[in-house]
Amino acid sequence: MHRYDPPRRLLGYGIAALAGFVDAAGFLAADGYFVSFMSGNTTRLGVDLATRAAEAVTPVLLIAGFVVGVVAGAVAAERVPARRKSAVLALAAGLIGTAALGHALGSPVLFLAGSVLAMGAINNAFRRDGEVAVGVTYMTGALVRLGQGLAARITGKPFAGSLASLMLWASLAGGAILGAIATTRAPAAAPWIPLAGASVLLWGATRIERQQL
Repeated sequence: MHRYDPPRRLLGYGIAALAGFVDAAGFLAADGYFVSFMSGNTTRLGVDLATRAAEAVTPVLLIAGFVVGVVAGAVAAERVPARRKSAVLALAAGLIGTAALGHALGSPVLFLAGSVLAMGAINNAFRRDGEVAVGVTYMTGALVRLGQGLAARITGKPFAGSLASLMLWASLAGGAILGAIATTRAPAAAPWIPLAGASVLLWGATRIERQQL
């Protein structure tokens, strides 16, 4: 993340916060499963298979939905490489809107499907050479880089990117806190908040892309 200019870093932090919000809402709706954190769902899958196999279908469907979302986001990014970020965010916003509509209609399946597809797709916002350059819905890599940066400071070696990694993690954590608060205190309005956030991020991505043309 530290290799990007300030506008793109801010966009990345915003996307991470959005992912945290959506994942917290999905976690509460899905009884402890995730819509953006597939490592957690993989662990839940293993536990479910070992202890209550009939319930393993939930993490399987969530993982499959996430992969489908990644595929859709990658296709959108490749179709319009000059406007990759706005294309991916437009797709994610549409899927988040679908999730919000599903919640309004009382359909947890539609809510979770839209959420997990959106989280898969949005990981394509930052790509380099056809691969994801910055994971915005999972923070293991960011925390590893943070730890490596701290180790470099202790040993007196140069290491760039620690602060950016910390900010990325903090953005997701902050979004998760807000998502949990909104979902528990204003459940009817909460699903529409990330749609508004995605729309703002889409506007920001469009401005960034216009400036580079």
